[in-house]
Amino acid sequence: MGEFDLIARFFTRPVRHAALGVGDDCALLAPAPGMQLAVSSDMLVEGRHFFADVDPETLGHKALAVNLSDLAACGARPLAFTLALALPCVDEAWLQGFANGLFALADQHGCELVGGDTTAGPLNICVTIFGEVPAGQALLRGGARAGDDIWVSGRPGEARLALDALRGQMDLPAATLARLRARLERPTPRVALGLALRGLASSAIDVSDGLLGDLGHVLKSSRVGAEIDVHITTDLLASGALQESAKGIFDAETMMPCALAGGDDYELVFTAPAARRAAVQAASSASGTQVTRIGRITPAPGLRLLDRTGQPLPGRFASFDHFA
Repeated sequence: MGEFDLIARFFTRPVRHAALGVGDDCALLAPAPGMQLAVSSDMLVEGRHFFADVDPETLGHKALAVNLSDLAACGARPLAFTLALALPCVDEAWLQGFANGLFALADQHGCELVGGDTTAGPLNICVTIFGEVPAGQALLRGGARAGDDIWVSGRPGEARLALDALRGQMDLPAATLARLRARLERPTPRVALGLALRGLASSAIDVSDGLLGDLGHVLKSSRVGAEIDVHITTDLLASGALQESAKGIFDAETMMPCALAGGDDYELVFTAPAARRAAVQAASSASGTQVTRIGRITPAPGLRLLDRTGQPLPGRFASFDHFA
């Protein structure tokens, strides 16, 4: 099967939203009047971002999910995406599974494939995604203000627990591992929450490299500091991980670095004025996404971690860095 046969068979679909999709030198997108394009790219590399034996349908899902998460953090509605795919060989069964996972998630969000590239080489997947957001309404990293609450969606740290187990660093019951592995390999992009937070959140970012590390980008861009109630984040993770079959496996020493510095969660951490707490909870309900208040923005730069009594906790939790 040649390159163009491969594209035609697995990755060409009727155009629904774009002015021009797959098959020409460029795709053509036309956002609605008064809208801005939001654009993001993410690359997944075998051995770095996913295990070699990952199910191809699951990998197709994640390849798009991590990009949808960036749109969610910006409060943008998905429009379309491109796919650049390097393949060691043409495996039709693998390609069909990958395409199934990719398009199932794309269809959930009304997002269509409009172009890309294929080549031979080590397995490498790069998606560039396009969304639209009303001019002036994008959620950005630089809007946090002193006194704002800090919120997070979902339960950060579950993906890290799965990764540690898959690497043999802990032994989990099969049912617990299966649930946590789904959080690692099939993340849920919080697009509905991002849309609901437009005009409400003062800043936002998605948690891809670790809660504290990604929050640190918000603090730097906004020129503020933060206090984090560490027990809330660890209790939040424990509430999901500590099923009956897993009790006795997890402790605070295990939970804390996973909750604070684990990557691959693709949750949203965002800030909002304290006076808008009821509105944040309404956005949570409307989007069907759990959110939890975990701290507050302070005027003085720096990040302080507090225990249950409000006392500072020692230690530093480094988030993932590709080149560290």
